[in-house]
Amino acid sequence: MVVIRTLFTISATLIILLTLFLHVNAVQETVILRNESSRNTSIANNLSDDEWHEHAVKDPEEIASMVDMSIQNSTERRRKLGFFSYATGNPIDDCWRCDKKWHRRRKHLANCAIGFGRNAIGGRDGHFYIVTDPSDHDPINPKPGTLRYAVIQDRPLWIVFKRDMVITLKQELIMNSFKTIDGRGVNVHIAGGACLTIHSESHYGWRTMADGDGISIFGSSHIWIDHCSLSNCADGLIDAIMGSTAITISNNYLTHHNEVILLGHTDSYTRDKMMQVTIAFNHFGEGLIQRMPRCRHGYFHVVNNDYTHWVMYAIGGSANPTINSQGNRFLAPGNRFAKEVTKRVGAGEGEWNHWNWRSQGDLMLNGAYFTSSGAGASANYARASSLAAKSSSLVGMLTYSSGALKCRIGTRC
Repeated sequence: MVVIRTLFTISATLIILLTLFLHVNAVQETVILRNESSRNTSIANNLSDDEWHEHAVKDPEEIASMVDMSIQNSTERRRKLGFFSYATGNPIDDCWRCDKKWHRRRKHLANCAIGFGRNAIGGRDGHFYIVTDPSDHDPINPKPGTLRYAVIQDRPLWIVFKRDMVITLKQELIMNSFKTIDGRGVNVHIAGGACLTIHSESHYGWRTMADGDGISIFGSSHIWIDHCSLSNCADGLIDAIMGSTAITISNNYLTHHNEVILLGHTDSYTRDKMMQVTIAFNHFGEGLIQRMPRCRHGYFHVVNNDYTHWVMYAIGGSANPTINSQGNRFLAPGNRFAKEVTKRVGAGEGEWNHWNWRSQGDLMLNGAYFTSSGAGASANYARASSLAAKSSSLVGMLTYSSGALKCRIGTRC
């Protein structure tokens, strides 16, 4: 059993769609995931490089434009409403947090995702399941009323908690498809135990031993991780590998960790060429060293995030990933040798100079700089009228509530 050296507090939602609200370090988190891959890893390995994943989109730029439009529409509503508006310009938060009766309309959250994980619905179409028992004594035959019993069921469930509780997992918590873990309104801590794994639907085929990632996404699709506070795991905070795609990672607060987010299994695992991930409105905070994220293959839209700490670099990659960085705020460390936002791994300039990495509207502070390459500055990226994200000058407002939320029933969250 791998032990995670961190504390998860579920005060939000995990949708497999999981909507998982995890709380770390006494904070609330939300993870929305829909784990509905119909292929196991063994089958995936036999597919040719040219075959496209059933859950990947044909035109990633179209989704990037949709994210930009959502941000602009949300901010425009806030401007028109003026001082009396509770809206922030963050389209995810503005979708549900202004509603005092959110606890009566919990499943509305499933309609609030943007980006590549926008179709994550989790347990929206299923019944509510109430966790009444914080124990995890028998991971093989879990007791009804426990969290583990809920997540292994073969039907959609929207999982909530009866009261505040501390859950110590004896083994990794492998989530089945179409689940939402919603901890809003209570303080649920997942601490001192094993990790969460979102696996392909059947759990059959080859898979590795759990390596201590806070949230491990393995061969899964339609995943939304939102409003989580994560730190100090045994390995990565969030890893997505083995053909996972259609993922949004948003509104999270990540701190005190070395290798933060890994997107892509290995350079030789070309199935990850179809990986598509949106990373939006996150705060990468104190004590972080590298991989925010570290990408392989695939298409990655990094928009309106706040990078206030790194030691080595912020965004890295290998194996020719496409990285679209828009409207982020990068505050470089004091070390003059660590000012560069980007890092190419395992390739010389003659090779990586053809990779499509671009920075558009990013704010560079304290000497930070982004090394663009490929077609990043050309018309190849300018295919829609709303490609530009919200101004990087507004990142502080857009990410102000990143991490776990302290929601109270009967009030705006």
